[in-house]
Amino acid sequence: MTFFRKTILTFLFVLLIALGSVFYLRAQVYYSHGSATDQKMFEIQKGEGNAEITARLESEGLISWKYYFYYYIRSHGLINKIMPGEYQLSGAMTIPEIAIAITTAQEQFVKITFPEGFTAAQMAARLTANALPGDEFLQLVQNPGDFKKRYDYLTPEKVKTLEGYLFPDTYFFKKDVTAANIIGRLLDTFDKNLTAQMRTDAAAQKRSVSDAVNMASILQKEVQTPSDMKTVSGIFWKRADAGARLQSDATLSYILNDKVDQHNAKELATDSPYNSYLNAGLPPGPISNPGVDALIAAISPTASPYNYFLTATVDGIKKVVYAATYDEHVANKQKYGL
Repeated sequence: MTFFRKTILTFLFVLLIALGSVFYLRAQVYYSHGSATDQKMFEIQKGEGNAEITARLESEGLISWKYYFYYYIRSHGLINKIMPGEYQLSGAMTIPEIAIAITTAQEQFVKITFPEGFTAAQMAARLTANALPGDEFLQLVQNPGDFKKRYDYLTPEKVKTLEGYLFPDTYFFKKDVTAANIIGRLLDTFDKNLTAQMRTDAAAQKRSVSDAVNMASILQKEVQTPSDMKTVSGIFWKRADAGARLQSDATLSYILNDKVDQHNAKELATDSPYNSYLNAGLPPGPISNPGVDALIAAISPTASPYNYFLTATVDGIKKVVYAATYDEHVANKQKYGL
């Protein structure tokens, strides 16, 4: 083989490698995707630099590699043209799609936070306060026919409204979002948080999802910490399984629309199926929209010797005090002035 021929072959080999690298880079820049499967809100603060933004896009699974993204915006004259704002992005988007989204004027979103334990009425009021369709939202919550066809956990006959299944979280909604789409987002989020393992655990204890949600809604309003929720869950399930009254002030607060920890004799006599001082077992439906800790506690209660509890304020801090016997419970009430 002559020197000239060797040179030609070497040149062609190097050229093939170079062309292959170019095509590979182009494919990665134009067609690669991130690892995030769901849409998420990506917020860009005023003053953030290109390097910081591209690094966050990678860390949140929205792009495959920050240098591919940086190459694209540099080669297309988009350096320093990224606009501050909140963007709804997904790892299914390509780098050019994301680059276009964050360098052009975006749709405005309304940020809404629903705290754990909010009722549907409270959620509706917060939507209305932010110029979103709160009244229609509440109407659909109370008449969930179409939604019951879409979600298997809503199919039991005892599920009359969507109270309890509207998962509390922070959401970003378009300003023209419909009430049905808002509810769909909340129900989808509930569906994701009620894991397959949680459903299996509930079934193993012969408890329906609707009963677990009902219990979780009470726990969410009664106590604060995951540990207390699990212990109180054990107490309440013992009462419910025995056909006894739960005697939860949280169910009375739902009826009376108050935040009272201890109700008086007149209030305890309120005639309502939600009054767990008068009626045995669980109320007809959830009394709030619980978070994941309360759901876990309802499904996986802690066994304990306790049969009673009360919430007392000790040194300015609310504390749950437990008792095994009624006499101990009475003594605790006297001790804490309840």
